[in-house]
Amino acid sequence: MTFLAGVVPAQASPGNVPGRQDRARASAAVDAMMGFYDRESGRWDADAPWWQSGNALQALLDYMDKTGDRRLMDAVKNTVAQQRKPLPWWPEGGGEFRADSTDDTGWWALAMVRLFDLTRDRRYLDIAKVDEAYIREYWDNTCGGGVWWDIPGKSYKNAISLELYFSVLASLHNRIPGDRVYLERAREAWTWFQRSGMINGENLVNDGLATQSGGCVNNGGTTWTYNQGVVLGGLIELYKATHDRSLLVAARRIADAVVKSPRLSPGGILTEPCEAAGTCNADQASFKGIFARNLAELDRVLPGHPYRGYLRAQATSLYTHGRDGHDRYGLSWSGPFDRTDIARQESAVSLLVAVL
Repeated sequence: MTFLAGVVPAQASPGNVPGRQDRARASAAVDAMMGFYDRESGRWDADAPWWQSGNALQALLDYMDKTGDRRLMDAVKNTVAQQRKPLPWWPEGGGEFRADSTDDTGWWALAMVRLFDLTRDRRYLDIAKVDEAYIREYWDNTCGGGVWWDIPGKSYKNAISLELYFSVLASLHNRIPGDRVYLERAREAWTWFQRSGMINGENLVNDGLATQSGGCVNNGGTTWTYNQGVVLGGLIELYKATHDRSLLVAARRIADAVVKSPRLSPGGILTEPCEAAGTCNADQASFKGIFARNLAELDRVLPGHPYRGYLRAQATSLYTHGRDGHDRYGLSWSGPFDRTDIARQESAVSLLVAVL
């Protein structure tokens, strides 16, 4: 593939050699992320959006999976024990990460799948199954299918809720011997998403459908980086289940569109659309790490690892230009460092883990 200016394949230089240095950088970023951890609540920054803790948990579990480092497993188990309880603002969910928006539940469900991978403890897979069933309740025939984002309002069908649901379905299938139900649902979800119109003519995913105004057409919403990422993870899991190479072709179209986009990868460095205007909020600051996590998953299954150079360029740029003196990371991966918060830090952790 052709890289943009500033993006080169990994080379054997002191700052670009995988191994102990990469692990040390990721480990230091994880330690800094744990500075936001509140043991009493089991959350990373109790004032941050709740789903952010689910995503921080995923970042930590990915690090543990890649490195074998289990020193923070006690914190992981504490988070699950505390956060699986009924939510104060949504007790109707009954706990097990069932929330008032389907995407929030989806983040935690994927973290439970990863925790099952690490521990082989089926209790965590069972939680993910409960979450799948909960999200499934909000699939209906409006717009021909798909899940609602908001509960109980049912005002919006968007990309992220469907992508997370599709990823959970395919992940469950791949971990449950003899399953057919989750596989068929995953196929149904991908087919619907592919035909929904949310993937635009540039092969980028817009935010959602115009469900309130009618027509169920692409609403032209922002092409957030996480919407380009989560779908890659779902496609990889479905490919592992079916060995259908058309799924990898679809994933590469989206990934290549991001890498080549002058808006999302200006100068070859991943950039959130809100960065130029200085309007990124507590959610959007975490999106790029989610893309990097899923792009790395795609890269691992492709011959020649075509995205390795792009990912390493991001990590090198962030470490060099977007870090303070305490391994805390800012919003811009091309720098300069602005400030730290859990969204920025978990995003950095996911990127630094992606190149391990």
